Amino acid sequence: MSKIFCAIDTPDLVAAEKLASSLQCVVDIKLGLEFFAAHGAAGVQKVRAAAGAKAKLFLDLKLHDIPNTVAGAVRAAVAGCAPDFLTVHASGGREMMCAAVEAAAKTKILAVTVLTSLDADELSAVGQGADAQEQVLRLARLAVEAGAGGIVCSPREIALLRKELPREILLVVPGIRPAGSKAGDQKRIMTPAEATAAGADYLVIGRPITQADDPVAAARSMCG
Repeated sequence: MSKIFCAIDTPDLVAAEKLASSLQCVVDIKLGLEFFAAHGAAGVQKVRAAAGAKAKLFLDLKLHDIPNTVAGAVRAAVAGCAPDFLTVHASGGREMMCAAVEAAAKTKILAVTVLTSLDADELSAVGQGADAQEQVLRLARLAVEAGAGGIVCSPREIALLRKELPREILLVVPGIRPAGSKAGDQKRIMTPAEATAAGADYLVIGRPITQADDPVAAARSMCG
């Protein structure tokens, strides 16, 4: 079974700490822009401590700016939070991603390709064409050239990227929903078992865990 990051998408520090503590030794944790904007590096450190020493931290900031600014932001995030994984937008270009990788030290840079909230109509509306797989592959290849350690893609692109990219490139996959659960704002989704079978290395799962009556039981049920 692929490893799982629980997406703790809340600005509530106490709730985030409580959830991270309860999920110790079950899944790893992901903190995103909403939490980081509310609490900064100090808040991230508190949640990481609550998750326990063995938990990996995925800091999902999706940085996208000129190369020098992104490099500075990466250095600051690494110094303040020491994440295992940190995201940038692949659409920022090769130079930007190279700058991020160079600034990241031991943190692995993950390149976000096409957000799982975007479908063909929305991709077309922003001028990226209507073929999500084509755009994902283009951006993923650019990220690999820039030295990124992994790619963030939807479940629908796992098989394609596993075929086209070097095996050591990690595939980190949001848009995961257990069978029978609501898709919410995700439009290109798959079940945990399907994504694992397709070749995902890490699954990112939020609401099916965080909004469950028993988050720990829900997380365990998705760990295979």
